[in-house]
Amino acid sequence: MEVAIFMEGKRRKIKDWAEDEKPREKMIRLKPAALSVSELLTLVIRSGRPTRNAYEMAQEISALYHDSVVELGTCTVRELMKVEGVGLATASAIVAAFELGRRRLSRESLRRGYIRNSREAAEHIRPLLADFQYEVFGVLYLMQAGWVKSFEIISEGGITSTVVDPRLIFRKAIEIGAVSIMVFHNHPSGSIRPSKADEALTQKLAHGAKYLDIKLLDHIVVGEKGYFSFADSGLLN
Repeated sequence: MEVAIFMEGKRRKIKDWAEDEKPREKMIRLKPAALSVSELLTLVIRSGRPTRNAYEMAQEISALYHDSVVELGTCTVRELMKVEGVGLATASAIVAAFELGRRRLSRESLRRGYIRNSREAAEHIRPLLADFQYEVFGVLYLMQAGWVKSFEIISEGGITSTVVDPRLIFRKAIEIGAVSIMVFHNHPSGSIRPSKADEALTQKLAHGAKYLDIKLLDHIVVGEKGYFSFADSGLLN
């Protein structure tokens, strides 16, 4: 239930709210899940401005993203700073909170520390790419027996494509001693069907990997509702 922010025609400061209405006290008394999105954002924003309190700013931010946590996860610092009262520090804190959530989801899917198949790889990577509104291309660098060394975003592009330099991918692999790689990119449109350009890039990477004695295990396209694996589809020669 959203709390009232006016009393007798005047704006109420959060410190003047009833104890059971204050977000911080409510979280302590109940649990984080009991708070609304606006109340959680209020705790991240922390302090208001002379013209509006933190809860009012949180309500406006939530409304901008249609009160959807999924959409809110796509917010950028520049977008948030367009909201009255939201400065660089506050906007950065909100974006950082969502990034922490993404990284937690990613690590939860990889408690073992190694990857055995495309499904496990997709579960690990999808949370990291899910909120990008433009195409990004990343590489998962693996050691012996599929142990994960690191994940790197190599390039970022537009709505429909991104430019990938294979030299950057293989240079990093050689530097850290990776024996195999899996490459990923997202489709902001939600479709997981690979394009002709995706297929051409996959073959180019496969040939380069063989020359350097590095295994290209898969190229995975991730979308809103799933993923496409070149390896599982028999398209990785």
